[in-house]
Amino acid sequence: MKRTPWTERKFEFDLPVGVLPNILERLIGTPARLEELIRSLPPDILTVRVDGKWSIQEHAGHLWDLEELHEGRIDDYLRRTGVLRAADMKNEKTFKANHNLSSIRTILSSFRTTRERFVKRIGSLDDTTMAFAAVHPRLKQRMRPVDLSYFVAEHDDHHLTSIRELSLRSNNKGILTSKF
Repeated sequence: MKRTPWTERKFEFDLPVGVLPNILERLIGTPARLEELIRSLPPDILTVRVDGKWSIQEHAGHLWDLEELHEGRIDDYLRRTGVLRAADMKNEKTFKANHNLSSIRTILSSFRTTRERFVKRIGSLDDTTMAFAAVHPRLKQRMRPVDLSYFVAEHDDHHLTSIRELSLRSNNKGILTSKF
């Protein structure tokens, strides 16, 4: 099955605020799911690029890189900004970070720490802020904090799926071989 590219995904933001605890559970669990996906992989597999696309380690680093954007969007809600800050669709932060030269332990630990902070912040927003909606600049749709949380969880799953596909293509010899 051909996966829908992230930038082609469409979203309906109509979730009740009462599902936020469930979404936050997904978000707080992403670091553990990521660690589970890669814990048994040899280090040389983590940095292999296939067809010029990101390696497993670069996908993990990208998740960490985007925490700054997510935190900034919480600030946008708190300031009652009409339009949320835009993501860098060229992913310059991830490319400049050169995550393949970093320690995977550092990436995982830093991601876990920043994600915990994001979940605590969004979970502690007051009712007025939770009801506030701002326009997502790329999607041109209004999003409340619950919608942002859902969007981030879906983005996490997009990258976890990419990591799983890459890990399934690897064999014990460190060679990427077959497809998902």
